Amino acid sequence: MTKPSLYGYCDKLSVKPGDGVQFMVGGDDVTEADVQIVRLIHGDENPEGPGFLEKEIDASCNGRIKVTKQYTQMGSYVEVADPGQRLAPAGSFTIHAFIWPTTPGKGRQGLLGQWSAASGKGYALGIGTGGRLAFWMGDGTNRVEVTADKPLLARVWYFVAATYDAAAGTISLRQEPVYTAYNSLLSRVAVTDDRVALCVPATSGPAACGGAFLFAGYHDHAPGRGEFVAGLYNGKIDRSGLQGRVLSAEELDAIRAGREPPADHLLARWDTSAGYTDNGIGDIVVDIGPYRCDGLGRNRPVRAMTGYNWNGKNDCFRLAPGEYGGIHFNDDAIIDSGWCPSFKWTLPDDLKSGVYAARLRGGGAEDHLTFFVRPKHATAKIAMLMATSSYLAYANERFVLEALGVELVTGHPLVLNDYDYLLGAHPEFGRSSYDHHGDGAGVCYSSYLRPIMVFRPKHRMASTGVPWQFPADMSIVGWLELMGFEYDVITDEDLHREGASLLRQYNVVLNGTHSEYYSERMMDATEDYLAAGGRVMYLGANGYYWVVAYRDDEPWCMEIRKLDSGSRAWQAAPGEYYMATTGEKGGIWRNRGRLPQKLTGVGFTSEGMDESKPYRRMPDSYLPEVSWVFEGLDKEVFGENGLALGGAAGLELDRYDLGLGTPPGTYLLACSEGHSDNYPHVCEEIMFNYPGVGGTQDFQIRADLTLMPTLNGGAVFSTGSIAWGQALPWKNCDNDVSRLTANVLRRFMQDGPLA
Repeated sequence: MTKPSLYGYCDKLSVKPGDGVQFMVGGDDVTEADVQIVRLIHGDENPEGPGFLEKEIDASCNGRIKVTKQYTQMGSYVEVADPGQRLAPAGSFTIHAFIWPTTPGKGRQGLLGQWSAASGKGYALGIGTGGRLAFWMGDGTNRVEVTADKPLLARVWYFVAATYDAAAGTISLRQEPVYTAYNSLLSRVAVTDDRVALCVPATSGPAACGGAFLFAGYHDHAPGRGEFVAGLYNGKIDRSGLQGRVLSAEELDAIRAGREPPADHLLARWDTSAGYTDNGIGDIVVDIGPYRCDGLGRNRPVRAMTGYNWNGKNDCFRLAPGEYGGIHFNDDAIIDSGWCPSFKWTLPDDLKSGVYAARLRGGGAEDHLTFFVRPKHATAKIAMLMATSSYLAYANERFVLEALGVELVTGHPLVLNDYDYLLGAHPEFGRSSYDHHGDGAGVCYSSYLRPIMVFRPKHRMASTGVPWQFPADMSIVGWLELMGFEYDVITDEDLHREGASLLRQYNVVLNGTHSEYYSERMMDATEDYLAAGGRVMYLGANGYYWVVAYRDDEPWCMEIRKLDSGSRAWQAAPGEYYMATTGEKGGIWRNRGRLPQKLTGVGFTSEGMDESKPYRRMPDSYLPEVSWVFEGLDKEVFGENGLALGGAAGLELDRYDLGLGTPPGTYLLACSEGHSDNYPHVCEEIMFNYPGVGGTQDFQIRADLTLMPTLNGGAVFSTGSIAWGQALPWKNCDNDVSRLTANVLRRFMQDGPLA
């Protein structure tokens, strides 16, 4: 029996007073819920801190709502609208495509066509039982299914085709491998038996199914839900076409060799390599045929992927777009849950900036649908930058439950909570960029238009048993509140859109515990702000690390490609290192020349999740010009306590390194010590594996506390530790880490120079 639960999401993450925000709500065994808007103050329920804190807000949307079943269309596919039924031939036709299946044995999958499994009308190329190529056709009364006599191999390129000869009353099916030295799991030297050429009688012809032409799925219907796309395909599809006549074996051979189909009776020719620019490619699949039946990708099929003809010479679609016709589809992809709104709230004009949520309670269940309220114009000298890009990267992380060796990485047994069980019960909530799709491909898109567990203020990461990302950043928000600092909340989404002009409204910007994912615009804005005299308090570690990209009109969806360097849960395939969203190379910023040390004075050096440790003051900390940082602290060792594994230096660590771009005028104030061998040196700095790179032997395994002056009176204060932010509220903020941070914040927020 499932536990009653509530869940949902907002249509916007960052809103201003006067804006409207819609809330989509679903639930298990709950039919009604009470809505209460709250201002979130602190999330972590650890008894050594202030505990969970929220403030109820009078709002017009407060009250009881109905909770109904919400359906989610999962899987990526391409939809081709066909109002004129040009793609529903009444007579003979040939359909063909290049395909690269990744899970041919998983069950029925649609490849290309207009087929309704519910009505038995239409036609389609697909994959049937036993991982064999199939062709389905029917008129609503009679159905024909032709299946190849040899299975498809996974991750191998094929040219496939089916022909219906109405005059002869036959169906022909063809399957030819087209692997080269580069494009497939196997090469030309492999001995395989996967060629198919057969011809069978057809008992009936097709009737129009009435739906769109689909790539990577087919139509189906279910009571209560209605029409949806089923038979979702895993793998790539490259160039494909539909001809309103029988194509001969010689004509199909020519298409397989890379030539265009004959012009006569051509109904559609989808050139999946068309549409590339230096700045990427969108979701339109271009039909270069006479009727221009372009397709539209749903749930973001992955573009900028190698095609059947990739020759291994060029590693970017900008250099050889014709070799990048591959579109990768996944049956568990999700960009927009597409739920019906349950209620809406228009924010009052006088609403204070902060972190807010719609709290839902009903049937013994509770949930918080989080959103961020930024001001129309700055109302404080302090801005708290909520790392929404990094929250998206970890959104609905499942790898801690699915991947082998997680406990070896963290040094902890898994500590499961209700959110983990809820996520396990709902695959339609999607996956994080730390996960693999069901076919093994890395998840390179993440969206906030779906229920996301890490946006819940009480969430704890199963692999460590402590808050991570948003709930961890709420310890900084809670500290600001409890210490009485006036601040505004802004988000990565705002920073990406508005750039340095947003930051320049503030004397100081606080970055969170783990601001790991940054777009180029965000990097540029931060550097411009600092160069103009701005001040940043970087209260975390492993920040400014991964490259991400957004479309201007879709702030809810982020792309990332993890390459062959950096601490990564997956790695993009050869030739697929550049992002479809912007055309930029993915990976870590370090490998594009923008090391975090150049921007903040410190950069990623280690991660380990067994224990957090204290800091020891370094000689620079006793210099007169920085003595104000340590006012009220009379200890050489500090930060022995915290809500994240017992200290202020832990989880992930950054270090000062002049050889990696730390500016020479940077003050090294303190270093952590005593880390275990569960903290290894980061892989991007190890050219050869050798023993002795753990915390007990490698001097580089440490968190460095630094103060870095910048141009025009600016500065960066960096803590070098994710756990620092969660040490702030320990003992209700009455601790040495809190006092030191307050000293820096009071100095950074002042007008005029720091001195």
